[in-house]
Amino acid sequence: MQQPNPDQRSVRALDWLNFFVANVQTGFGPFIASYLASHKWTQGEIGLALSVGTISAMVSQVPGGAAVDALRNKKAAAAWAIIAIIISAVLLASSPTVVAVMAAEIFHGFASCMLVPAMAALALALVGRQNLGDRLGRNARWASIGSAVAAGLMGLCGEYFSPRSVFWLTAALALPALVALAMIKYDQNAAYAKPAAKPSKAGAAASSGDSRETIFDLLRDRRMLTFAACVVLFHLSNAAMLNLAAGEVTAGMGDNVQLVIAACIIVPQAIVALMSPWVGRTAQAWGRRPVLILGFCALPLRALLFAAVGNPYFLVPVQMLDGLSAAVFGVMLPLIAADVAGAKGRYNLCIGLFGLSAGIGATLSTALAGFIADHLGNTVSFLALASAGAAAVLMVWLAMPETRDALEEENARDATV
Repeated sequence: MQQPNPDQRSVRALDWLNFFVANVQTGFGPFIASYLASHKWTQGEIGLALSVGTISAMVSQVPGGAAVDALRNKKAAAAWAIIAIIISAVLLASSPTVVAVMAAEIFHGFASCMLVPAMAALALALVGRQNLGDRLGRNARWASIGSAVAAGLMGLCGEYFSPRSVFWLTAALALPALVALAMIKYDQNAAYAKPAAKPSKAGAAASSGDSRETIFDLLRDRRMLTFAACVVLFHLSNAAMLNLAAGEVTAGMGDNVQLVIAACIIVPQAIVALMSPWVGRTAQAWGRRPVLILGFCALPLRALLFAAVGNPYFLVPVQMLDGLSAAVFGVMLPLIAADVAGAKGRYNLCIGLFGLSAGIGATLSTALAGFIADHLGNTVSFLALASAGAAAVLMVWLAMPETRDALEEENARDATV
């Protein structure tokens, strides 16, 4: 099947969609805890509310991806998800009561699990498999810029107006996301298009939409299972690292703590924005495994540096390694999902399975790191996180097969001649 040739208006609209969606998602980060605390919620109640959101997102990963696969119109899936997020933001802003907050967390958890695969499916349909790596890198760049801009705007709103205004701003920023989404035009038949030089029975079935792999077929794919294990190990190493480091080295910093923590968030986003397009292009040219190894190697190195660093102002430069690993992971997850299941009608389900793996790893990370730190100290906890990161690198090195297809590899060779 011939690869799509998107118009530049749709390409730019997808850039802005990523920018504004990142704006919106930023509003559901640390701002919720601060907002609820300002309304006299206890730390236990805040933790319960955030846990409801986390559990909702984990439970929704697979059905959210399957729902996007089932919907032929990916723009409609993304639109409904954005509308659900607007409702969540309005619920939070208008009524910080238990029922409203819990409902908002549940709506947001499921909507996010539909929005992420829907946007990945739009990218695949818009540019095709052969150009997907470059497009995903561009998506990550615009999302990182959007997150940084939104964090600044929401911080100013919370400081100079009220914590509630952050969520009204979140709902308002979702409206231009819907406008950008409406401007995207793509061929719905290309959503699962496989770059076909060698027609195959599976490829023909997928592109025609007559047959799709079942979830059981997907779960028997060695590439999917191996990368899912890599995702668990990645987040097992990564999720608790910054929180643990911030708690240790900023304990005595006084008024500068918030500035250092903000820098630890913004600096990696800048690295992601700079590196993501390079990651996508390099994955197309070199293959997936070399790029994965590069990004995953940053995990154990970062954990060891945190274990050794005592000066809190070294926290920010060490966090640059988080930008490297985040750029690689953010681009490679949907790209490998496309390699594994993009031509078989299960691209978004595969993204959902990888998202579930990430949630499992992150949940284990925070629980285990906290337990080890309480009983054996922060240094031992960092060493445990470094060990998980090293295991992730070894998993990619020894067990992860290359998923780039033969035609993409041939095109990469031709480009270098």
